Amino acid sequence: MTDQTARPVIITRPLAQATPLAQRVRDIGRHAVVFPLLDIEPLPDQTQLRAELHDLRRYAMVAFVSPNAINAAFAILPSWPREVAIAVVGEGSRQALAAHGVTDANATIFSPKDTERTDSQTLLEVLDIDALRGKRVLIVRGESGRELLADALRAQGVDVTPLPAYRRRAPALDDAGRGQLLSLLDAQGDWIITSSEALRILVEMVREAATEDGVAKLQQQHLVIPHVRIAETARSLGFTHLTQTASGDEPLLAALQF
Repeated sequence: MTDQTARPVIITRPLAQATPLAQRVRDIGRHAVVFPLLDIEPLPDQTQLRAELHDLRRYAMVAFVSPNAINAAFAILPSWPREVAIAVVGEGSRQALAAHGVTDANATIFSPKDTERTDSQTLLEVLDIDALRGKRVLIVRGESGRELLADALRAQGVDVTPLPAYRRRAPALDDAGRGQLLSLLDAQGDWIITSSEALRILVEMVREAATEDGVAKLQQQHLVIPHVRIAETARSLGFTHLTQTASGDEPLLAALQF
């Protein structure tokens, strides 16, 4: 076994997305460790969510900000109305749609063409803003989050309705989690980081568990990151050993086989 294959791959996505990726990491001969940095929870009151999803034909387009938004919506939706367009940001969201039976074969799906930078700006570049102007767009998102897409569409005369569909929170760090985190800091692994928020949570977890000495050790870890904005966050937090990939699981897996 080489040194590279002996290094653990730490998958920090929420559990629902981390588990299938962990299996794919094992399939390429790497040791996968699931260590979610965000817990995804249903909203305690889903009245508004159910009401808005009841008749999607009121909207010209529905935008999903993440796979979690898709999973939360499709836990309620019986099917997708073909005449309603869909917008997603990354390849992970396309995969989440496919898992619910929605693909380019049976729906109109818009997503950024530049897989090196999948965000609201690159999504806007592929939308027909003229066709959306004056019409209604639903944005399915977490209880909190960035408003860039909504603000940009409103600035173009689109009638935007934001719809909270789930809640994100930092997981509690119990004794077992603290012990696992300290072991991972000593293991010098490859950390898959798919959210700036998650990376900030990780830094605070390490600061709590191992003080600033632990943070200094964390900053020496290798991060595999699928977006330039997350890479910018990582550098601002003192990380220097970064591999940036395109959006989606395949580029992440390729980066683990260097």
